Amino acid sequence: MISSSPIPHVVPAGRMAQLEQPVLGLPGGWELRPWLLSDADALVTASQDQAIRRWNRLLVNSPEEARQRIERMRQRWQAELSAIWAIARPDSGAMGLIGWGDIDLKEGSAEIVYWLLPAARGGGVTAEATGRISRWALNDLGLHRLRLCHSVANPASCRVADKAGYSLEGTMRSALLHADGWHDEHLHALIQGDI
Repeated sequence: MISSSPIPHVVPAGRMAQLEQPVLGLPGGWELRPWLLSDADALVTASQDQAIRRWNRLLVNSPEEARQRIERMRQRWQAELSAIWAIARPDSGAMGLIGWGDIDLKEGSAEIVYWLLPAARGGGVTAEATGRISRWALNDLGLHRLRLCHSVANPASCRVADKAGYSLEGTMRSALLHADGWHDEHLHALIQGDI
């Protein structure tokens, strides 16, 4: 006999919107904090960086457009659609972005997005930040499955996934259109119980 009771949501609707977006500490004096309107120039600068533009769909043409995007980040938190942090030091502006896009509270899943400005690259901060927001998503928010997807031509993201404890699950063929054409993507995942 098939049960007529519906499957409950993994995370109840409204739970995330009731939370204040936390500031999360990282080693080396870094922190993950909500984006501020004063961080607008960092979004414009990132949009002009070739490495960021190659792997991310980021196009911000002006500080005003950046401030609108930052306001949308706040709105999307309240709508329980995404959770985006600035990667920063307490005494400086944003040096990167990390967070959860494609949040699905009903199914308990989300996909990570991230980038770093050149001055912050090479010190392991992306892997540390990935691990930190993964623990927040699983333990504090209550999600069940987290995805990290990247072009197979981007080995740096494979290293981030590995250092943050994500398992490589496979290759998705021709999964994402970049400026230079379709790319195969690696799919990495972290689930409840992995950490």
